[in-house]
Amino acid sequence: MSSKSGLKIFSGNSNRPLAEEICKAIDVPLGSATVTCFPDGESFVKIDENIRGQDVYIIQSTCTPTNHHLMELLIMIDAARRASAQRITAVMPFYGYARQDRKDQPRVPITAKLVANLLVAAGATRVLTMDLHSQQIQGFFDIPVDHLFASPVFFKYLEKLKGENMVVISPDIGGMKMAAAYATILGASLGMVWKKRTSATTVESITIVGDVAGKDVLIVDDITETAGTLTNAAKLMRESGAASVRAAVSHSLLSPIAYERLAKGYIDELITTNTIPIDPRGLPIQVLSVAGLLGEAIVRIHSNESVTSLFRVKGF
Repeated sequence: MSSKSGLKIFSGNSNRPLAEEICKAIDVPLGSATVTCFPDGESFVKIDENIRGQDVYIIQSTCTPTNHHLMELLIMIDAARRASAQRITAVMPFYGYARQDRKDQPRVPITAKLVANLLVAAGATRVLTMDLHSQQIQGFFDIPVDHLFASPVFFKYLEKLKGENMVVISPDIGGMKMAAAYATILGASLGMVWKKRTSATTVESITIVGDVAGKDVLIVDDITETAGTLTNAAKLMRESGAASVRAAVSHSLLSPIAYERLAKGYIDELITTNTIPIDPRGLPIQVLSVAGLLGEAIVRIHSNESVTSLFRVKGF
């Protein structure tokens, strides 16, 4: 492994266990920083070691509470810039606000672009992220963005299911490209659920495109919050004679209603990653670690090596 001198890694409060796992994977100590709040809720940051001229990586997923964790990240970046760090990379395993990436109705913001502007204004010189909801978000930045896929971690776990009896389902037309990549690598057939969203928390799945009778179904998606899409799709699969139904989701921001829906048992297993903290709560939720993938990317970026092999996935 390449030299890691001058490499400093810090973590906010959104997902410290992942930051610690990343540091352990690449044998780099997690830097000391005070990240806390004043009584009125204002965030306070102090970097407790010298980072002048260093290559700094700040690990922070903008998950619940989203705005608080985003402010922590911005303040940490500003603190690092004012402490004369040579380069500051925002490592965002989950990039919040990514679903607000376009004007799909009158008088609404493009908040994904706003967040990109805020990160650059704070002093970030690079962004490392994983499974963006929309890949075009990379173009919202005027600084380099390294966009990793969690799919290699999923493929390794799903090897046991590989075979002709498997069908990969996209829960909507926007996910067909990702579903096609999974189907190609896993040697499975491909299908889709056509859905109609009735509100922010409710999805009415209408029909299945493809044959699932007697098949082991794998629904793939990049993000779930209320599990409405997943459970509605899984229910359809069950009613259509599927032998089993699993879901592979990169980012699971599970709300209380999501746990209620998953508890109904339509999904045999939810396979997800630790880009955000997950509490299985006794449900069949399998959490896979992306620490090794992110750690390797950090080391390669630090050493000015190519990270292409880490995000080049057959089918994409």
